[in-house]
Formats: sequence, C-alpha cells, structure tokens
Amino acid sequence: MLSSIVPHRILGVIPARYASSRFPGKALVSIAGKTMLQHVWERASQARYLTEVVIATDDQRIYEAAAGFKARVKMTRSDHPSGTDRVAEVASASDARIVVNIQGDEPLIDPAAIDAAVLGILDQEDAPMGTLKKRIERDAEINDPNVVKVVTGSEDNAIYFSRSPIPYPREKCVYFKHVGLYVYRRDFLLAYPDLPVGPLETAEKLEQLRALENGFKIRVVETEYESMGVDTPEDWATVAALYEKLMVTG
Repeated sequence: MLSSIVPHRILGVIPARYASSRFPGKALVSIAGKTMLQHVWERASQARYLTEVVIATDDQRIYEAAAGFKARVKMTRSDHPSGTDRVAEVASASDARIVVNIQGDEPLIDPAAIDAAVLGILDQEDAPMGTLKKRIERDAEINDPNVVKVVTGSEDNAIYFSRSPIPYPREKCVYFKHVGLYVYRRDFLLAYPDLPVGPLETAEKLEQLRALENGFKIRVVETEYESMGVDTPEDWATVAALYEKLMVTG
C-alpha cells in the first residue's frame, strides 16, 4: 500500500453517519450488491499512499456492517458537529503524521485522486492542509451554489472558495470546482475545531474557509476525478445505474 518514497504513516478516515436530513441510512444502501460504505472503503483501500483506512461512526448499525466486510472501524462520540471533528477524534488516537478525510458518500472515489492529494501536501511542507479541484466542463455548474468553486495562486494554494462564480468573467476564464477530499497534517487537524469561525465561513457555510481566515495555507491539486456524491435517493439511483453499467461493460 505505502510507497517507500513516503516517509510518514498516512491514515485514511471515512466518517459515516446513519442520520442524514436528506437521506437517512444512505451509508448502508445497496449498490451492485454491496453497501455504499463498502464501495468507498474498498476503493480507498486501493490508494497507494494510505497505510491504513478506518471507518469512523457513532452508529451501531454502521459499525456492524463495516465489521461484516472486515473493515477496521472505530466508534466515536455522537455529539460531533461535523465529519472533520469525527476524523479528528480517530486521528487523536493514531500516530499517523498525515490524515485523509474521505467522504463516505462517494462510492466512485478514485484511489489515484486520494494519492494526488496526499502527494500535494507532502511536496509543500508549509501547507498544513490540502484538497482537490476539478475543471468545470458544464456551464450550469458555474452558477450553481451547490457546486463550490475555488481559485488558486501561482503555488497552487487556495486563495478563496465560494458558492458564487469566481473569478468574475470580465473576460473568458476557466472555472474550477472544489472536490471535497481533505488531507491534514495531524497536529493541524487536532487544532482545527478550536480555530475561530470567521465571517466568510459563516456567510458561505464552507468549513474550509476557516483555515484561510486564520492565515493557514491549503494546497490544491488538480484532478480529473469527477466527484459523484450521494446526497439524495435520486443520486443513489443515478450512481447505482452507473455501477450496473460499469459491471456490464467492464
């Protein structure tokens, strides 16, 4: 799993809740004969640079399902306000130097995208946090507030994340959307929940802005991975149909 060129233990954590306002129990829905959570775990386990992948949950049903497909799973507190806090709890009991927060609702997560984000932060020692961006190819996404946009500087560090189109198109420009996979240096992750929440995070409802507002760098790596999260039953039907198609053609 781990390449000899990577000097640190790197922990992948998949936070998984049963409760969901739009789609309760989505982690355990079936896709091509396996739960969505199992698909995420199996694909994350294929990443070259993760030494370990752990599922973090506060629900016994998810714990038992994860144990059933032989995943390592940790029970966490039930009062965490976000997945990041759940990941931080698991990281606090680990000696891994780098921690990757892998979304539990992306059953098509690309292992190569995980590796790219990890290498991005290893290449830039002064960045305590890293993530991914994907070039926007569908015009409808530019003005969609549910598609978070990101702009970066010459060293590939984030300048800003927004639900609005950025930059403003006085001339033709390229837009990038944020792919919500995060890599943290462990010490920064453990301190993250205690950082002050600023007005930009409050306005945009984007947790990653907390790092920027407090003066920390976020390394952003470009990827070709097209994120397909499952937030609703309709998303589930779309991804399940895609899996069935892949099984037929693959």
